[in-house]
Amino acid sequence: MPDTSLLSPFVVKLDGGLILNRDSFSMPPGAALELINFEPDISGGYRRINGFSKYNSNIVPQTSASTEKVLGVAIYKGNIIAARGTKVFKGGTTGSWTEIQTGRTGAGRYSFVVYNFDNNEKIIYVDGANNAAIFNNTSVTAVNTTGAPADPSTVALHKNHMFFAGMSSNPQEVVFSAPFSETDFSAANGAGSIKVDSAVVQLVTFRNSLFIFCEDQIHQLTGTSIADFQLQPVTRRIGCVSQHSIQELGGDIIYLAPDGLRTLAGTARIGDVELGTVSKQIQDRLLLTNISLDRISSTVIRNKSQYRIFFAADATIESGAKGVAAVMKQAAEGGGMGFEYADLQGIKPACMASGFIDNTETIVHGGHDGYIYKHDDGNTFDGTSIPARYRSPDLNMGDAGVRKMMQRIIWNYENEGTMNSNFRIRYDFLSSDTPQPAEYALTTGGSAAIYGDPISKYGTAVYGSSGAPLVRQSVEGGGFTVGVRVDDSSGLAPFSIKGYQLEFTPGGRR
Repeated sequence: MPDTSLLSPFVVKLDGGLILNRDSFSMPPGAALELINFEPDISGGYRRINGFSKYNSNIVPQTSASTEKVLGVAIYKGNIIAARGTKVFKGGTTGSWTEIQTGRTGAGRYSFVVYNFDNNEKIIYVDGANNAAIFNNTSVTAVNTTGAPADPSTVALHKNHMFFAGMSSNPQEVVFSAPFSETDFSAANGAGSIKVDSAVVQLVTFRNSLFIFCEDQIHQLTGTSIADFQLQPVTRRIGCVSQHSIQELGGDIIYLAPDGLRTLAGTARIGDVELGTVSKQIQDRLLLTNISLDRISSTVIRNKSQYRIFFAADATIESGAKGVAAVMKQAAEGGGMGFEYADLQGIKPACMASGFIDNTETIVHGGHDGYIYKHDDGNTFDGTSIPARYRSPDLNMGDAGVRKMMQRIIWNYENEGTMNSNFRIRYDFLSSDTPQPAEYALTTGGSAAIYGDPISKYGTAVYGSSGAPLVRQSVEGGGFTVGVRVDDSSGLAPFSIKGYQLEFTPGGRR
């Protein structure tokens, strides 16, 4: 048995997420230089994400072209409402899609609100090109009564009034119905309108107020009726760039502003200054020059305290789709709540929705191919393996001038099934002057072993099938800095990396 008494240990607890705005030496050891399709876990560590699968094996019917993407998706009465082309459909997990409306023209992205005014739950939808429409699970009624907005792009329910905005004829106007009526726009009955100083992007009901997100402003509407409605600014110098970026998470609203991701509470407290952004560590991912604003989609996964936003650099969204996962958790540095980030690649939503079906949180997204997919489900991207990577900072372990002769790495992980990935040790910033060892297997079948190494033997350290086992693996080589990389494209169940311990013998000083 080898003598390990002289080994120097360096423990790395994985937290902090993806950080792109700091050099490797100043990063927390547990943060990541690359974190692709690994999500920061609220319980600690990084977990390889789930994939997605077809919610219904039948495609949402096209109107005229097979290239028509799904323009909107919502959860209503345990079913899915999906819009494609000029039609709107209802469907479940099996069977064909039922057409509920046709003849919509010039349809854009959809927004939905589920509500109940008369003990009959309904869903109302808008698309920025047609009258709002109401579906009561049986038939559709167009909102085209006198005074109704012609082509709203956003809708919200607030204090028993239905609010509409984003009309092409007056983008700065917010129109609201009479109370307990989505079709009555008579001023005598309590309907009316509000003007703001900037084009309205989205309406959001939150904490007893209606928030009006504009292109370069945010306003808050308080009160209960036309008699006491009051409009006050949250900020007049920062706005929201996409209505489809806004989500509620952890008792706050997160949205994409021109300077990155912001929270409503942070913007209200700090104002439009840069300190109001919460995405400084990944800012280059969210530069507006890299994002096509009309192709943004987002969702929340509540049981993970996670926000996901997807975007594309140009019209080639099928090949250029990317995303970011933001997890709200206890900050790794400085205490308090903060966000940890990861890159998402290979998920290509055209629109998204989240809600509950049979008391189970369900996230769906509409595809550019016309299918509806169950998001965050399964172990593959609808049959395609999920490419995942974690890469550590280049660790000097407290002294960049001392060479570390690596002896062993001890992994702390949790697997959710069979595991078949690999890891690499990289020295001196992957310098060509320093020998770099081959990759090592990381599986549930036995101990890690160097690929192709006839000396390595399985069975020297066995993985457990559950829990958080410690897995010891001898490694080769040495350098002044040490980096670790884990790769997975197995198509198997997710697993979480909680941390690891590097054990080395100090060498000479340079």
